[in-house]
Amino acid sequence: MSLKTQPIPGPSKVWGFARGICLGAVLACTATASAAQGLSGPSSVEADLAPGDGLTDPMFRSDFPRNIAPEWFQWKDALAKSGFRFNLDYLSLGQWSNATFGEGEAGGGIARFYGSWQATDLGSLTFKLENRHAYGAVAPQFLGLDGGALSITGTAFNDNGTMLTNLFWTQRAENGSWTLQFGQLDVTDFLDLYGAVSPYSGFQNLAFNTNPTINAPNPGLGIAGGLKLNDNFYLVGSIADANADPTSPDLDVFSEGDLFKSLEIGYTSGFDRIYFDNVHLTLWHADAADNGTRPEDYGAAVSAAWFVDNKWMPFFRAGRSKATAALYETSVSAGVAYYGRNTDAAGLGLNWAEARGLPGSQFTAEAFYRFSISPGLYITPSIQYINNPLLDPSQDDMVIFGLRTRIVF
Repeated sequence: MSLKTQPIPGPSKVWGFARGICLGAVLACTATASAAQGLSGPSSVEADLAPGDGLTDPMFRSDFPRNIAPEWFQWKDALAKSGFRFNLDYLSLGQWSNATFGEGEAGGGIARFYGSWQATDLGSLTFKLENRHAYGAVAPQFLGLDGGALSITGTAFNDNGTMLTNLFWTQRAENGSWTLQFGQLDVTDFLDLYGAVSPYSGFQNLAFNTNPTINAPNPGLGIAGGLKLNDNFYLVGSIADANADPTSPDLDVFSEGDLFKSLEIGYTSGFDRIYFDNVHLTLWHADAADNGTRPEDYGAAVSAAWFVDNKWMPFFRAGRSKATAALYETSVSAGVAYYGRNTDAAGLGLNWAEARGLPGSQFTAEAFYRFSISPGLYITPSIQYINNPLLDPSQDDMVIFGLRTRIVF
């Protein structure tokens, strides 16, 4: 949010926020995940700190960049033994399109400093500071929109500048039965997850990331919690600032009271495989913005993904929203992800979507292959195909080639 003066909320807003905090306290005693992971999904700090994919013992092709800067990594390892883990990494994405108008190409990068401090046996502090920037006139996140498709083709690769996306405390039960997080949260770290959800290591199109019918807020002040209901069922809930702006973190939610709320119930074969063997239902609601820039919206999403032979993960995901705040009104996705012993990964996804107020439907396909050169170097070529771009009916289709790299220090 900007620093402009905000109107004083009426009693209903204050009461609404108070009810939200009370609900958050209840949800804190009702949500997911293993004691080790907490609410950390594939795109979270916890996942990015791990050298592999959490499935098998990593077998990388190289030791780069550890082999060229051994003292640096020895120092990091020593800090990790004392409970402080961190990474510096840089991600770059280039995309090229055959769209009949617009720039036709986009490039951007993300520089990140992130980590966690295990302050107590059951409590930890997580942080992430990043700078997102475009190399030219258009950032990859907007290349599809620039070319006439209602599609986010380079999720997270925008030009928002410096952002505080994580600064939160995690508290866990000693037996791992519940997890609580509060502070500067990114709800997409734990909302409607499956194994290939991360735009840093999996699919690039939003159609295959967090469900595009969910009007998820930007990272901001929030509270989230998870509870194991038994050996297989779990519940996850969150309340977050619907107007959050991570480029200018603030406490305006206490005066505005505009909230995003989510509740998810799911089934997994075991909590050590929660993001690989997973079936869940997500319900969500977002308040309208007081300034009229965002209508009230709510909806539901379902997701089913199951790991076969620790190698193949077929998935099916669908969602529907009420208003125009989310990208799509209706979205249905299906596909399969592949995970190799050397931590290579691949994916093929198909999506059909409709948007409120726009005639027709749009079909999207994406395929990628992630080459894991080392724990610190990943290269991912991809191709996206968009049929019947909704913002430009004169085009029959659009093809986007992409190349993503990530280097970790």
